Amino acid sequence: MPTSFNETIIEEFRANGGEVGGPFAGGDLLLLTTTGARSGIERTTPLGYVRHGELILLVGSNLGAPSHPAWYHNLLAHPVVRVEIGTSVFQALAVPAEGERRDELFAHAVESAPGYGDYQARTDRVLPVVVLERADPDGWRPGEVRTLADKVMEVHTWLRGQLRQVAAEADAHFAERATHQGPGEPPAPGLGLQIRQRCLAFCQALEFHHTSEDGHLFPGIARYHPDLGDTFARLDAEHRTVARIQAALVELLAGIAIAEPGSFRVELARMSAELNAHLDYEEETIVPLLADVPWPPAPPANAS
Repeated sequence: MPTSFNETIIEEFRANGGEVGGPFAGGDLLLLTTTGARSGIERTTPLGYVRHGELILLVGSNLGAPSHPAWYHNLLAHPVVRVEIGTSVFQALAVPAEGERRDELFAHAVESAPGYGDYQARTDRVLPVVVLERADPDGWRPGEVRTLADKVMEVHTWLRGQLRQVAAEADAHFAERATHQGPGEPPAPGLGLQIRQRCLAFCQALEFHHTSEDGHLFPGIARYHPDLGDTFARLDAEHRTVARIQAALVELLAGIAIAEPGSFRVELARMSAELNAHLDYEEETIVPLLADVPWPPAPPANAS
């Protein structure tokens, strides 16, 4: 089967530390790996990017076509993406800019790469500008992971950080609303999509974490610790409760534009406390059992 143009660029990029020739020679190029909105399959796309201070910007130009590119639809469904720049590979949270911020960032993109202005002139749709933020909140970086206990704690630390970030961004939203002066409705918030993407990333990570626990981790531990039957029964019940809290959290954040700040903060704090209590219980009862289990797991020995 012939190799596609994108596949050729991807192979050249990875073989040469991010350097490619032809029409992309000398340009700022990265590889963006998204998860298919419908298929759930990972897709890697070579894309030009623009730096704005410490920000990395992507423009959903699609060469001026009337519809957004597939990678944009994918990141709206699965906000955590993988980014390759040069030899650096990292996870990022993909957040489309909104309102005035989008316009300011697009103007900067056009100044850096005028072709984006030409693409905008070809279509009636507003070209989206996506900011790639580090997926690790609060400046946190993963530490060394040697055991399965370390791995679970790494996931828990990431989840706690995401919850704190959601709360901080909600506070920033309410602060923005409070600055509105004069008659009429306040302007649409510029943090709606940012909060949505952060919440979606948290919920998807938590769901994957619990699916892995229920499907693999907990049954394996239960075989060696039949005395923990009550613990696993409680965790199973808690996972169902957490799933309901996740759904309620998404609903709560979807209504942030019209929410009363005091009530919103109380409800968000209540949900966060329940989610953190669940993580606390896992850390108290399960994590100590994993301290001697190496991570990553050793490959299976070849059968003789």
